[in-house]
Amino acid sequence: MTRFLQAWRNSSLTELETFISADYQAREVRDGDIEAFEYKESIEGWKQGFAYVKGEQAEWDIREVSVIPMKEDERMVILYATIVLDGKPMETGNMFFDTFKKREEGWKLVRSYIETGVSVGGTDLKNDL
Repeated sequence: MTRFLQAWRNSSLTELETFISADYQAREVRDGDIEAFEYKESIEGWKQGFAYVKGEQAEWDIREVSVIPMKEDERMVILYATIVLDGKPMETGNMFFDTFKKREEGWKLVRSYIETGVSVGGTDLKNDL
């Protein structure tokens, strides 16, 4: 998990790709609309997000809310992520409910459920949810 988050914080698509399974599937809720997407669309989304962060000379604020063992070889990781511009976090961010599965080549992100536009302010997510 540490290397996955480091790749994300560094906006390194090359590194992040190594953690995403080729059979990855996701659902994203944006303004009440639900969109399903897979690996290819995910990589394009990361590419756009990383380009924005780099272009704006911004940084990521990623908070690990919880890690939940689901099976011996599966973990759900709940994350909150937002972008920090000019030293100030954006008013909203995204909640990621990411499922990682242990494979021969290591832990891979296989499923995600993402809620966009979540406003949590400066709260401590582990204590306030």
